[in-house]
Amino acid sequence: MKQSDLHTHTTASDGTYTPAENIRRAVEKGLGAIAITDHDTVTGIEEAMLEAKNHKGFTVVPGIEISTLYQGQDIHVLGYFIDYKDEHFLQALSSLTSVRDKRNKMILQKLNNLGISVMESELEGKRHGNGNVGRGHIAELLMEKGIVHSLPEAFEKYLGKGKAAYASTERISPIEAIELIRNAKGVPVLAHPGIYGADELIPILSENGLIGLEYKHPDHTEEQVAFYEKLAEKHSLLKTAGSDFHGFRNGEVFHGDIGSCSVPISIVNNLKSFSK
Repeated sequence: MKQSDLHTHTTASDGTYTPAENIRRAVEKGLGAIAITDHDTVTGIEEAMLEAKNHKGFTVVPGIEISTLYQGQDIHVLGYFIDYKDEHFLQALSSLTSVRDKRNKMILQKLNNLGISVMESELEGKRHGNGNVGRGHIAELLMEKGIVHSLPEAFEKYLGKGKAAYASTERISPIEAIELIRNAKGVPVLAHPGIYGADELIPILSENGLIGLEYKHPDHTEEQVAFYEKLAEKHSLLKTAGSDFHGFRNGEVFHGDIGSCSVPISIVNNLKSFSK
């Protein structure tokens, strides 16, 4: 049975590959399906769908990764099989983009206060069409300026939670994101829980419409994978996995390459069965 990678990013947000390139790389890797899950935007889905028509039997899952806030911690909620043309959903995403842009400005101000000059115009230059820009692009600028040598270093020194240029703004809650996804006929799944240190949130979300848990992710240790697999089973959540592919910057892959974390394609069918 072919595998599916249920977490990939494109140039519509902070990936370096176009949606079509993500599809072609997935096909080259022998996958049967991938999800396009850009940050707070669905602008890359159409291109991915069109490219998939060139590859018989390949499936694109229309998705999104919504940024939320829980007790000061960024929490990401994935949505699968969303109606990405729903007007109410698109209006809500527009508000999320405004919040994201506000946060970017706060980060740039902190960097400038540290004596690291990064202009808004430089960040805007990273924007692909109507897509979003975020911390990944800021990290790329820091690399280009020679401030850091890698994306992980950018987050460890400046952009990660609690670091010198970290900034947080008011966002919707994870429960609100679940509701937003469900209203767009989608299937909500909690992304990479091992990153948050907020496992108490999982039973709360499972009682409020969460359908799945991304138990396997490149940033999870083997122990975490085993732990979240059991936790998903305990709360009757679908077990999903994804590479969180963001492309390559300076020859380095951020998180994992397409296909590095995957699940059987039967999971795609299971997710679809929960779509309204």
